[in-house]
Amino acid sequence: MSDTNPTGTGMPRWRRGRRGEKAMVPEPTFTSYYGKPILNAPVWKAPDIAGYLFLGGLAGASSVVAAGADATGRPRLARASKVGAFAAIGLGALGLIHDLGRPERFVNMLRTFKPTSPMSVGSWLLAGYGPASAVAAASAVSGRVPRIGAGATAAAAATGPFVAAYTAALISDTSVPAWHEGYREMPFLFTASAASAAGGLGMLAAPLDESAPARYVGVLGATAEIAAAKLMEQRLGDAAEPYRSGEGGRLMKAAERITAASVGLALAAGGRRRSAAALSGAGLMLGSALTRFGIFKAGFDSANDPRYTVVPQRARLNAAQS
Repeated sequence: MSDTNPTGTGMPRWRRGRRGEKAMVPEPTFTSYYGKPILNAPVWKAPDIAGYLFLGGLAGASSVVAAGADATGRPRLARASKVGAFAAIGLGALGLIHDLGRPERFVNMLRTFKPTSPMSVGSWLLAGYGPASAVAAASAVSGRVPRIGAGATAAAAATGPFVAAYTAALISDTSVPAWHEGYREMPFLFTASAASAAGGLGMLAAPLDESAPARYVGVLGATAEIAAAKLMEQRLGDAAEPYRSGEGGRLMKAAERITAASVGLALAAGGRRRSAAALSGAGLMLGSALTRFGIFKAGFDSANDPRYTVVPQRARLNAAQS
């Protein structure tokens, strides 16, 4: 019979304490050669890429809100959402290009189309969505070429949800433990967070008599955002620790509190007082941004700690062997 412990810990039986005795061997620690991480953390920078994760979601969801506002006869909400969508995707693209180092690197990604690559799909989405949002915003502000503006608004609204959600697939497709392990809930979390931010923008920028749809979108998105984050943490178990501790945990907790408070204010007074609507809208946007930055930071924390790589792999191996 082998001396190896059948539980999969790899610790020999004879080194474990008998029943009633204190084990003389300490619990194993997770280390790697020369004390270096098992994984190389992403080279993405926090202001650029984390900001893009938020701004891309805000832009995509705002285009959907804008199309709905046009369809229901709310021109000021539509204009605010269109301008906000274009400004958000423009700033996000600048951050993305800045992180790449040279603008031509983004153009190079458009040389091919690879459906299995979230980065390739995302690059083509941005190439189509960006000009559409620009034309929609320009037409709304100037009042010219309304038919072309309507077509651009429809195109931006059709591609907006994909722009808001594809970044969840992008980070989940990496080997970063906190991102990869959350692949089931991440698309729902990102989409809900985007809706929360877009609703918040509409509440902040549109007059009170037109902001009701934005308030509904913001409240529903924020509620779903909190629920998706909780479900992800519950399913991940110990692997969700980067979302609960460290800088990532602090950002996630702050996001949850601010988002919940903003929802409460929107429900209590957001439909009656302009100041309450603006404050709750700003809070929803801030909460959404903190969620994206918290997820971003938690990913780096998990990549730098070997246990978040070893423990899930060992659990999957044990489950496959049982």
